[in-house]
Amino acid sequence: MKESLRHIFSLGCKEIVGLFRDPLLVVLIIYAFSVNVYMGAKSVPDAISNAAIAIVDEDGSALSKRIGDAFIPPLFLKPEKISRADIDKVMDQGRYTFVVVFPPSFQEKVLARDNPEVQVNVDATRMSQAFTGNGYIQQIINREVNSFLGEETQSDGPVYSANIIIRNRFNPNLTKSWEGAVSELVNNIAMIALILTGAALIRERERGTLEHLMVTPVKPVEIMISKIWSMSLVVLVVTGFSLFMVIHQFLSIPIAGSFWLFMLGVLINLFAMTSLGIFLACFARDMPQLGILMILVLMPMQILSGGTTSQANMPEIIQFIMRFAPTTYFVEISKAILFRGADFGLIWKSFVQMFLLGGVYFFIALRRFRKSVAS
Repeated sequence: MKESLRHIFSLGCKEIVGLFRDPLLVVLIIYAFSVNVYMGAKSVPDAISNAAIAIVDEDGSALSKRIGDAFIPPLFLKPEKISRADIDKVMDQGRYTFVVVFPPSFQEKVLARDNPEVQVNVDATRMSQAFTGNGYIQQIINREVNSFLGEETQSDGPVYSANIIIRNRFNPNLTKSWEGAVSELVNNIAMIALILTGAALIRERERGTLEHLMVTPVKPVEIMISKIWSMSLVVLVVTGFSLFMVIHQFLSIPIAGSFWLFMLGVLINLFAMTSLGIFLACFARDMPQLGILMILVLMPMQILSGGTTSQANMPEIIQFIMRFAPTTYFVEISKAILFRGADFGLIWKSFVQMFLLGGVYFFIALRRFRKSVAS
């Protein structure tokens, strides 16, 4: 037993040293857990910020001015007044993403319940802002019109209506960067774990190191465990750095739950993903083939695991298939701990399921690794 532990430790240290001798992999790790996480937080496509907007007010009423004043930062820049004749010109120049046109007698028709039309011109070449901002504009106009009608009606007599109060839990301001940063971190953990373990095995095979190891008393299971613990340690360290320094300190995203409980979830997820990385490397002859296999496996896992889109919106067959992906459980654990402050008692089932799935991946990978070494 002591001899096996010594082999595992020595081989793992060799893997870490070999990793730091590969400058491209080191740069990839640093980039993935720093710049890439920052970009994932700041480039969320479904959020608008400081959208340029102009208003054509042909009514000049209190209601149209009230709606114009409702377009405020940080969603919109301060609206500028233009004339109807300037609409085509400024839209062709790309000066504004939105131009809102209030027709004559707009307030009069609203009070008469005549349902007047408000024209919203959108520069659809700015796709992310155009798609989301159009919905914000509709909500703002409807809100101000309903509020205005309520005030006018109350001046004539008492009105009793329902007052809906919405409270957003865990992310009160609906800040998109929170989810973007964490989703990017979760995706990078899976990606780097697969790349490091797969590349370590391919590198030994290409250099003939694996054949040299097999003529020593070292067993295949010891080789595999050494790669898993060494690469998991590297990813675990950079994950902790990225979560605390980049996400929490630099991006000012709060961590509601336990940092160490999240790191335990990362460790179990790495156990499963590194085992999967070795399994894929057993089928690949070189790094290009490994890259193709990783694309075929990693992309569906990242897209369908629930980090970007809720699995409840997916077909049931997709939901069933993704229960066999460790990233599905890791996404659940990450959001529960970091955003909702969940403790172990609330999410222990996801921990157990992810650990059991990792164990299945480990034994499948070990069996395949032994066959690969024997051949």
